[in-house]
Amino acid sequence: MSTAHPQLKLGFAGTPEFAVPALDALAQSQQICAVFTQPDRPAGRGQALHSSAVKKRALERGLPVHQPQSFKTPEALATLRDLGIDALVVVAYGLILPADALGIPRLGCINIHASLLPRWRGAAPIQRALLAGDAQTGVTIMRMEPGLDTGPMLAIRSIDIDAQDTAQTLHDRLATLGAALIGETLETLSAGGIREVPQPAEGVVYAEKITKAEARIDWRQDAAAVSRAVRAFNPWPIAETRLNGAQLRVWDAAPAADRMPSGAVPGTVIAATGDGIDVACGQGVLRILRLQLPGRRPLFAQEFIKAQPLAGVRFAPA
Repeated sequence: MSTAHPQLKLGFAGTPEFAVPALDALAQSQQICAVFTQPDRPAGRGQALHSSAVKKRALERGLPVHQPQSFKTPEALATLRDLGIDALVVVAYGLILPADALGIPRLGCINIHASLLPRWRGAAPIQRALLAGDAQTGVTIMRMEPGLDTGPMLAIRSIDIDAQDTAQTLHDRLATLGAALIGETLETLSAGGIREVPQPAEGVVYAEKITKAEARIDWRQDAAAVSRAVRAFNPWPIAETRLNGAQLRVWDAAPAADRMPSGAVPGTVIAATGDGIDVACGQGVLRILRLQLPGRRPLFAQEFIKAQPLAGVRFAPA
């Protein structure tokens, strides 16, 4: 006999690319009655309105899309209530769901969060995990409460952070992991087999939103910390320093384990070869592998130094 459970009636709330794999997975296994995403925003030089990644995918799939400015209005709450859904799956939506909304779906509002809660609650868990040098991260599925990422955990799965991981590669791995885990969790939840686990009071850390100012490299830090920043800020906002007053973006770098500290002032280029551009840090040496000047494409160090000799140059501090 088949043990398949009836499809759940779901709402889906998400905005960026991170949410798209979960939307795809749920559209194949459950009934999505409506997709909520943030309103179109002006972007680019022309400030034309751009749709979110979730809106584009939902329209491709022929799913109804709603874009309320807020979920606090009677109209938005009525829209959610009229759907008669079993659960609302929320993935990086970017708008606050008030308590009135959280209580509407029969099984509640279920969130995919890209960290091992309670570590890195908040807006930028992927980048903060990289900046902190965490060895592991993962995905937590939780039932939402009015507090910021405070709800009970329904499922959790971890992955190792590789030494080469950037925010982009880690984002992609976690998005895929979250899509798989939400499907498993909803099946168990609909069968009544979920054990909710309250988040521990210990180990709470908040992942503040990333700002462009943080991307300015402080060469007084040790090489490992600067390397983590380069990876954490790729693909946005991209780590940067100053060369002759101009912005210089650093896309790829790693501590130069084969290079002994020279005692040079932090920010000084102590070698520039085909292997990379070696820069003195507060402790150790950072090897820049790919970099970019304004209005130019990113170049590997070997190409860059053909047109821009750097040996002995000192990059400006943040």
